[in-house]
Amino acid sequence: MPCFILEIKLMKLDEVRREYVKKGLRRSELDENPFLQLERWLKEASHLELVDSTAMTLATVDNQGQPAQRVVLLKQLDQDGLVFYTNLNSNKAQDITHNNKVSAHFAWLPLERQVKIKGIASKISRTETLKYFLTRPQSSQIAAWASNQSHPISSRQILMNAFEQMKQKYSSGEVPLPDFWGGYRIKPTEFEFWQGGSARLHDRFEYMPSELGWDIKRLAP
Repeated sequence: MPCFILEIKLMKLDEVRREYVKKGLRRSELDENPFLQLERWLKEASHLELVDSTAMTLATVDNQGQPAQRVVLLKQLDQDGLVFYTNLNSNKAQDITHNNKVSAHFAWLPLERQVKIKGIASKISRTETLKYFLTRPQSSQIAAWASNQSHPISSRQILMNAFEQMKQKYSSGEVPLPDFWGGYRIKPTEFEFWQGGSARLHDRFEYMPSELGWDIKRLAP
């Protein structure tokens, strides 16, 4: 059998770099409450109309110890944690069933900012899920019924056919909440706020829970 060598000319990745030139971050600028600090940065990202400013990368670990990441949308933030929604039969949901320790990451690159959050994920109530589900556009409600998330399908047409069938089924009334669809709340156990700095001397601050609230420490970049 002949052996073919495919030569691919890649961009010179080792030459891709830029300086971080924003104002940096000082301890005196941080809120004592990491939830309020996160809310502040979320509002700033939204005010500047950054694309998908509420998007966060969610990391989970499966029962074989293999980490996986995907982007989900933050739908609620309060002192109890961060809420997102998904199909309860999805890979991420199965991972959380096995290991509810997760990590969430926000990246607002135009602002040269990142936030890393470690925490424990747990299902929210059906009542809370329904309250949010009713606010979704009808097409999104129907899509929740049509997609067997994370499972193989042979073609996109099968997915679209399922969507059209559900669209017809619920054309004359409200779309009910699927029993396989719900939300998770991440209760943070650690926050890290990162602001880019010149010469790679970035500013990093870690929040860890304490008896009096949260301890804040600067970390070396």
